[in-house]
Amino acid sequence: MYVASGQVTCIGFKADIILWDFPKQELLARLSLHEGKVEGLSFSPRGIYLVSLGSQDDGRVMVWDVSKREAVCGSPASPRSAGNDNVVMCSSCRDEMFVTAGNFTIRVWELDTATKKIHPSECYAGQLRRITVCVQMTDDDGDFYLGTTSGDVLKVNTSSKVVTACGPQKKKFSMGVTALLLPKTGGLIVGTGEGTVALCTGSDFQVKKRMRVEGAVTSLTCRGQDDQFFIGTNKGQMYRSAYATFKEELVAVCHTEAVNDIVFPEGHSDLFVTCSTNDIRVWYTPERLERLRITVPNVTCHAVEVTRDGMVIVSAWNDGKIRTFVPATGEPMYEINNAHNLGVTAIAATSDCKQIINGGGDGQVRIWNIGEKTQKLREVLKEHRGAVSCIKTNKNDKEGVTASLDGTCVIWDLVRYVRKQMILDNTLFKCVCYHPGEYQIITSGTDRKLWDYKEGTVTHVGVGHSGNITRLKICPANKYIVSVSADGAVLIWK
Repeated sequence: MYVASGQVTCIGFKADIILWDFPKQELLARLSLHEGKVEGLSFSPRGIYLVSLGSQDDGRVMVWDVSKREAVCGSPASPRSAGNDNVVMCSSCRDEMFVTAGNFTIRVWELDTATKKIHPSECYAGQLRRITVCVQMTDDDGDFYLGTTSGDVLKVNTSSKVVTACGPQKKKFSMGVTALLLPKTGGLIVGTGEGTVALCTGSDFQVKKRMRVEGAVTSLTCRGQDDQFFIGTNKGQMYRSAYATFKEELVAVCHTEAVNDIVFPEGHSDLFVTCSTNDIRVWYTPERLERLRITVPNVTCHAVEVTRDGMVIVSAWNDGKIRTFVPATGEPMYEINNAHNLGVTAIAATSDCKQIINGGGDGQVRIWNIGEKTQKLREVLKEHRGAVSCIKTNKNDKEGVTASLDGTCVIWDLVRYVRKQMILDNTLFKCVCYHPGEYQIITSGTDRKLWDYKEGTVTHVGVGHSGNITRLKICPANKYIVSVSADGAVLIWK
């Protein structure tokens, strides 16, 4: 079983197609001909060929021999009179046929294996001018369906290359049709940009059933021969639904932006908290489920902390505010406005829960006294010249350490509020922590390695993230590790 993935690069640079052996999870080959971006990929029915579609800057459609790992042939994807192509879909029965569609163009292609050339046939749409964003082929290759940005669906006959139906006519789907699925039970399932999933029947695509999910629908897929299908959205949500009931069931969620921080409550391994753009999330580890989501629109949370008594979630935001929430319900407690001019980038709470220490993009470290109804600035510490990336305190709250992107780590006396020691290095310090004995500090960057502390050797290397790892924490029970990264993923390692 093969899986293919396409790359996005800059204009003028090669965009690779990577062919993977899915059961073994191994890279088999890199196929490099497209430039800028690989817009779409599709395997032929028997897996003999892989068809790839380049972006607007590339403008080519290529056919690859999977077994030989080489290109068979290629051609400009769309005519000069039309726009660029957006989607490609192989036939359900024949290895030598596929379809491309995009801005005012629909083409059916035939591969001539003898001459190693592909020949397009234009499809006639009459007065209809549509931008296609998704395509679905019937099992017998008799017809294929196209979803458009106009909010309607086109049905095209494969033999005659003519649009035979278009709908719905009266009330089109809002924000366009973004995904299509042909279920075994009949009809057509349509996913839209506003999050509607609808079951349509008939030549006029009348809506018989509908449901609503969070975010624009990006994909629809069936589960083998079962009576279920899955829905993916651009909000990082995955839903499951049965054809008969047509009711959505949330099965998986994830962040859609970079995850900036992770923290376990003191002494609890079953729960942890992550933060990202627009939200803070509380996760239940045994079931890998999201238990709580705290949403603050249009701002980014850089750091999060749970007080030692577990009663408060303290968070640092790029709008310069410190926001606190009730962990059980997510209700706001209090805010500290203008905590930093260039945003709050790091945060920590003392073990007695009476002080909050935060760092900002301006390099300053500020200490706040927290009362029952008041929050007062106690001290401002100025040593760093770059953004503060991490803050940790020792067990008795008399000492703390801060790491900064300016290549310094500063150890502070939190009784006299003065610098005790500064560590300089030619690097960007991302995080820092105390050794359990508190006679050493440990700093780290963005690699994916686990080290033996006493020997100073690498014991394990974990590969799973596709972006830089932003934070990593070992659970209090030392049973597993949780890592978060710039790709929005939260991974649990045994």
